Amino acid sequence: MTPPIATEHVPMVATPVAVKTLDSTGYPVAHGQAKRTQESAQVAKEDYNGNYVFAPIKEWQTSRAMTSRYFKSMHDATISDVIIVGCGSAGATCCYTLAKARPDLRITVLEASVSPGGGCWLGGQLMTPMVVRKPANLFLDEIEVAYEDEGDFVVVKHAALFMSTLMSKMLALPNVTMFNATCAEDLIVKQDRDGVSRVNGVVTNWTLVTLNHMTQSCMDPNTMTAPVVCTFTGHDGPFGAFSVKRLGALGLREIK
Repeated sequence: MTPPIATEHVPMVATPVAVKTLDSTGYPVAHGQAKRTQESAQVAKEDYNGNYVFAPIKEWQTSRAMTSRYFKSMHDATISDVIIVGCGSAGATCCYTLAKARPDLRITVLEASVSPGGGCWLGGQLMTPMVVRKPANLFLDEIEVAYEDEGDFVVVKHAALFMSTLMSKMLALPNVTMFNATCAEDLIVKQDRDGVSRVNGVVTNWTLVTLNHMTQSCMDPNTMTAPVVCTFTGHDGPFGAFSVKRLGALGLREIK
């Protein structure tokens, strides 16, 4: 018995359709026009009396909407002005401040975790309030996070309020792109015109790939270039210490 083809009710053509005959939605041109006319008659409505109707959308539309934008972002980020590794409170603050001050710069943020924010979702001992020593409260004023003033320090009622606000403002800036679940595995080092070795970018991979190098083969990385690379990998991120050792091995930094 042939299984149903997802939820698509359009008859499948017996032979492949040439790419040039498809419109921007993926339907054959003539069929796509008729299909969209039919679907446009269905209006999404919010009716809590039992007549709730979603706007028509196909599975392939979801996939194309995500993949086209994601890989466009990857394509553009391969040549960045600044790469920030680690998107905890320090990395996100650096990104927001720099991107806001220099809208002409393309800034790429790499975060190894699925969830950016690092340890800034909770305070010490898993307690929710966040204590901020002055004058750092001026930054809270800038991003409009409320707090209680305790004299030499202020208290935000929940650390997640700070992190979520900062993250939303950072990602809203048009010159910022962030890749979650993406690791920086190595530095790209090249010589400039004067023969001086300089960091010129990072070698990247998806975090799940990085964690499975010992179990799988043929998992080549990708690269992103930038004249400025900042690392904010924090307590659990080995990339910061690795970078220092790498620069030391290349003779670019003295390690004592």
